[in-house]
Parts: sequence; structure tokens; C-alpha cells
Amino acid sequence: MTAPRKLFIKTYGCQMNVYDSERMAESLGGAGYTLSDHVEGADMVLLNTCHIREKAAEKLYSDLGRIKKIKADHPNMKVAVAGCVAQAEGGEIMRRAPVVDLVVGPQSYHRLPALEAEIRTGKRALDTEFPPEDKFDHLPKRSTLGRATAFLTVQEGCDKFCAFCVVPYTRGAEVSRAPQRILAEATALVEKGVREITLLGQNVNGYHGSDGSKDWGLAQLIRALCDMKGLERVRYTTSHPNDMEDDLIRAHGDCEKLMPYLHLPVQSGSDPILKAMNRKHTAQDYLRLIERIRAARPDLLLSSDFIVGFPGETDADFAATLALVETVGFASAYSFKYSARPGTPAAERPNVPKDVSDERLQTLQQLISRQQKAAQDSMVGRELTVLFEKPGREPGQMVGKSEYLHAVHVPAPNVRAGDLRRVRIVKSMQNSLTGALIDDKTG
Repeated sequence: MTAPRKLFIKTYGCQMNVYDSERMAESLGGAGYTLSDHVEGADMVLLNTCHIREKAAEKLYSDLGRIKKIKADHPNMKVAVAGCVAQAEGGEIMRRAPVVDLVVGPQSYHRLPALEAEIRTGKRALDTEFPPEDKFDHLPKRSTLGRATAFLTVQEGCDKFCAFCVVPYTRGAEVSRAPQRILAEATALVEKGVREITLLGQNVNGYHGSDGSKDWGLAQLIRALCDMKGLERVRYTTSHPNDMEDDLIRAHGDCEKLMPYLHLPVQSGSDPILKAMNRKHTAQDYLRLIERIRAARPDLLLSSDFIVGFPGETDADFAATLALVETVGFASAYSFKYSARPGTPAAERPNVPKDVSDERLQTLQQLISRQQKAAQDSMVGRELTVLFEKPGREPGQMVGKSEYLHAVHVPAPNVRAGDLRRVRIVKSMQNSLTGALIDDKTG
């Protein structure tokens, strides 16, 4: 019997890449691979890249340099690069990094078994096309490895063409999966023990899938999932303010299983900068939207994305961003200095001086940190429902997520992964909460 080959995957960036890595691992499982936690001794190393963050390509080449040294002692090791950097710079990667055997874009990873067989013959392979077939139709059935939570991609690509973003170029135009296929995949996940599903898309609330007779929006899909027996929680990310339709806002108030946490990127609080970013909404549009969402679900917590130092940003523009953050009050937020992405409209514009961007980022992050701490501290003394996921670092401790997406650590030796339990929050830590079970019954 042939011993299984070892596959090491490093995932960069977003939750969609986490989902993609899981699917690639399952796809290569049919070719005889099992996952390994160590790059040393791996038969294949797969780097699933992200092009959103700063210096994405440089980080890739730095990792490839380290892998080259390891491969020198393991000449049969194969090295693959996937994801958005692969899509954007596939030919350059093949030219610049001879250690790489395979480059595959995010729309072609269902072809991995065939590509793997090709590189095993000594060839190198590059596949960054946008194939006509739906990759999801060609992937194996999912394995959740005993987890209580899972990601489920429902939509890919983006038609928004924000001036700073490469997604429309690396992931292509918006494409939504058929609802019946999504529900079938969700049913299979629940049957394997999954109790919480997070719906994923580059612009997930732009979801419009057809069942053959009519179109479904994201709200209709969420309502169908919330009716699914055994599925206890639904989340979705990442959204665009312009696609928060009325029915989706109502779903936040109507659907008990839709968790009270929403990631809704705004990027800036300045109308001139939002216009330069091609966001097609104003700061007031965003604030009015937040009012409507909170009217539907008053306890909902919000997170967002911000870019500081976008080309042309003045002190007044940045002050407008701080004012918006103060007005909304975020439970968390991701904030970054602008960095140019080749091929995007903003890449040719003059940059804000680095020291100015650095100072603005620090100021914004300090404000966001204060709001995050306030949101966490407000949970102390409350009773929350925690979905436990794994053992903690302390003996007898379990870790899970509250409905508000806070990590909660609880002494609970009799609790299992997948249990939903009521917990009283007793302490707010730096990035998590500590709680105590309200009863001692097993969930």
C-alpha cells in the first residue's frame, strides 16, 4: 500500500482563502495527499496568497526563499503557488522563482489533481485562466474534520472596481452560486456536525443566485438556512454598503439564527476620498444605513475596514474619518495605510507622505482600540450563548465564540466542541472574554 503524501498549506489573508485552502486540500486528498503541519518533509508545499495587503508579492518571495533552502534537502518536494498573487503575477512568479513547480489561480483550483500529475512528470504548470465551468461542480464532497463551524462560499468576484482594489482583476466579475447547491453543501456540513456557517463572498451581500426559475438575494438564502434543522448560527462577510437591501436589513431583525455582528466596510469618512475611491456612497449614506440596521437589530455590533493615507487625503479628510468612527462606535475594525496595487486606478496617483500616513494610522487605531475595549467591557455581567470550538490552553478550559463573535474562555471540562451553552461573562481580557457556565449540564 502506497504511503500518503504529505501536503503543507500556508494560507495568507482573507477568510475566502481559508475556505479555498480547505477545498484544495480536499481536492488533493483524492491524489493521495494528507495535510501536514510542517513544511519540512512535505511532498508538496502550497502557498495560497492574498493580494490585498501591503507587500503581498514580497512576502511570497521571502517565503519561497526559505522553501528553496528546505527543498535543497528534499529534491522531490513540489512547490505550488495559488490565490490572488498567483492570478495577478503568475508568469512573473514562474520566471522569478524557479523553485515553483505550479502556479494556479483561484478560479482553477478544481484542476489541481490534473496539474499535480503533470508536475510529477517533471514539467512546470501555470493555470490562471477563468474557465467556463463552475469549479464547485468539480470539487469533492466537503470534510469538516470535526469542526463546529465552517465557511461556505456563495459568491465570488466583484463588479465595484474600487480604485484601490485588485479583486475585480484577480477574482473576476461577480458570480453567484445556485441556491440549491449552497443549501445542499450546507446540509452536508450540518450532517457532519457543523453548527455555525459563515457565508463568504468578495461582495457577499451582492449575492443573486438563480434556482432556474427565480433569483434569490442573500436575505432569502439566509432565511432558508435559518430554517435548516441542526444549523444554529449564520453569519456572512464581506459586504458593501450599496448592497444592503431592505430585505437583508429586515433579516437581521427577523432571523434569530443570524448573529448580531456585521462587518460592513466604509473605508473612509470623507466624501471626496470616497468619491476618489469610487465607492459610490457618501459618509451620510453610510450613517443612515447604520441607523436602519440598528433599528432592525439594536444590539448588533459592527466592524469595518479603513484605509488611511489614500492619495489626496488631507487633514480634513482624515478628521472626517475619525468623526465617522466616533459617531458609529465600532466593536472592531481593520485599518491599513494605503499601498498601491499595480493595475488599479489609484496606483498612479501621488502618495501621501509616509510619516503622515503612519501618524494617521496610529491615531485611528488608538480610537478603534478604545471602542473595541468598550464593546468587550460591556459584555461583563451579561449572559451570552457560546458555541464551543476547541480546548483552551488551561486544563479543563474550552474556548468558543459568543453571538457577538467575541472569543470566550470558560472552565468547562465536561463541554465538547459543538456544544452551545449559556455563559455568564465575568472578565474582559485584551482580546477575549472569560466566562463561567450558568449550569453544569452537558450541552
